[in-house]
Amino acid sequence: MEAAFRCTSVKSKKELVHLALKEFVDHHQRKDLRELPGRAGIRSDYDHKALREYRHNT
Repeated sequence: MEAAFRCTSVKSKKELVHLALKEFVDHHQRKDLRELPGRAGIRSDYDHKALREYRHNT
């Protein structure tokens, strides 16, 4: 609880709980970009590891 108070500007436990619940719900309602093929501009054959290796070797 003390760490949460240090990370926020809220002054009461009630405010802290409300903030935590709001952020929890927001987080779980957010869509994963990988679940939106064609909408986020991420190709299904995109390989970030291969690209990283290519850039490292050039």
